[in-house]
Amino acid sequence: MNDKYLTVTALTKYIKRKLDIDQHLQQIWLRGEISNFKHHSRGHMYMTIKDEQTRIQAVMFAGNNRYLKFTPESGMKVLIRGNVSVYEAAGQYQLYINAMEPDGIGALYLAYEQLKVKLEQQGYFSSAHKKRIPAYPKRIGVITSPTGAAVRDIITTIQRRYPLVEVVVIPVLVQGPEAASSIKRGIETANRMNFDTLIVGRGGGSIEELWSFNEEIVARAIYESRIPVISAVGHETDTTISDFVADLRAPTPTGAAELAVPSQAELRNNLQLLNRRLTREVNQLLDQETRRLNNALNSYAFRYPKELIRQKEQELDQQMEALERTLRLQVNDGAMVYQTVMRRLSVQHPKERIEEAEKRITELTIKNNRYMNQTVDYHRRELGNLLDKLSLVNPLEILKRGFALPYTADGQLLKSVTHIKEKEQLAVKLTDGTIHAQVLSVKETSNDGEKHGTILRGSDGKVRKNSRET
Repeated sequence: MNDKYLTVTALTKYIKRKLDIDQHLQQIWLRGEISNFKHHSRGHMYMTIKDEQTRIQAVMFAGNNRYLKFTPESGMKVLIRGNVSVYEAAGQYQLYINAMEPDGIGALYLAYEQLKVKLEQQGYFSSAHKKRIPAYPKRIGVITSPTGAAVRDIITTIQRRYPLVEVVVIPVLVQGPEAASSIKRGIETANRMNFDTLIVGRGGGSIEELWSFNEEIVARAIYESRIPVISAVGHETDTTISDFVADLRAPTPTGAAELAVPSQAELRNNLQLLNRRLTREVNQLLDQETRRLNNALNSYAFRYPKELIRQKEQELDQQMEALERTLRLQVNDGAMVYQTVMRRLSVQHPKERIEEAEKRITELTIKNNRYMNQTVDYHRRELGNLLDKLSLVNPLEILKRGFALPYTADGQLLKSVTHIKEKEQLAVKLTDGTIHAQVLSVKETSNDGEKHGTILRGSDGKVRKNSRET
C-alpha cells in the first residue's frame, strides 16, 4: 500500500538527474549582482547571484576561483559561466560557477568565453598538437607592429642573448578592425618562408586593444602553422585565445625572445664545463693507456722475446700432436659407424621392404573390393524392399483393383458427400482415364445400412447409376 510514496532523497535525486541531463542548463551565461559573499577557509566561494526580481544560490569551488584576476565582493556586478544542478543535502537548486569576470567587459568577454569553449572542444588547445620549439634556431620571424615597443624589446633581447640568429620582422596591424586579417596574412606569409620559429604578439593594452588576438581566424592560422609559434601578447596577466592555441605562451614579448633563443652566457658556461669534463676524461684515459704501455714494456715478452718464441714453438708442437691424435680417433670412429650402418642397411634392404609393401597393398585391395561388393548388394536389396513397400501405397495401384478417385471442379479430392452439391461438376479418376460428370442428387449414408446411390450424367447425356451396399 505504501509503495507509491517516495522518500525525500529519491525525489531529490530524480530532480537532480532531470537538471543534469538538460543541455540548456549545462552551459549557462549569466549576468547578475553578488550578495552574501563568503570565501570559505578551504578556498570555496559561496554567494547569492541576484537581479531586480529574483536570486539564486551559487558556489565557485577552489579549483576554478584560483584563476580569477579579481577578488569578488558583495554588490559587485559580474558575468558568469557555469551550470545549474541540485545540492542534494539541502534539496535546493544552485548555480555552479566555472568562470567569472567583472561586468563591464560585456559582449567582448562573452564572445571570448564562447570562442574559447568552441576551440577547446575542437581540439585547438590539445597538447598533442603542439610542436617543439627548436633549441638553436637559425632564423626567427617576428609578426607584430614594426613601430611598437614590443618589436624593439624582442630584437634587443635576441641580439643580446644569441646574436647568431637572423631576425626578420613581418609587419602587421595589431589593433583595429583589420588587425585580425593582417595577423592571419602575416602568419601565412611566414609559413612560405624558411623560418625555424615564429613570435606572434604585441605589447600590453586593454581587452579591446588586444582583441585581434582573440579572433577565430588568428587562432586558426596559428593552429594550421607548420612552423612552431610562440605567443607573446600583452603583459603577464593578459591571456588571449592565441596563447591557448600557440605551441608556447610567453608572458611578455621580452619573455618570448628569451624562450625563442638560448643565452650565449649560458652556452659559454656550458661549453667551459664540457671542456673541463673533456679534459679530465682525456687525462684519465691517457694515464690509463700510459700504465698499460708501461706494463707491456716491462712484461716478459718484451724483455725475453727469444725465450718466449721457443716456449711458444714447444707449445705448438704439443698442440699439433694432440690434433693428430684427435683426427685419428675421429677417423676410426667414423669407420666403425659406417660399417654398422652398412650392416643394418643390408638387413633392411629397400627392395625387400618395397616387395613387402606391394604384397600388403594387393591384400588390402582384394579386401576392399570384397567389402564394396557386399555393401552394394546389401543396399540394392534394401532399395528393392523399399520400392515394394512404396508400390503398396501408390494410389495408381489401388485404382487397378477397381477403385475410382472423385475430384471437384477445383481439383480437390472428394472425401465426403457434404463437400459436393447437386449440379456441380465432377472428375472421376480411373486407372485408364478420367470421366467428367454432373451430380444429379446427393444422399448421405444412413446408419441402418440401407442402399443409396448417386445418379451421374456424363458429358454424352447418358445417365449412369452407381450403387453400393453400406
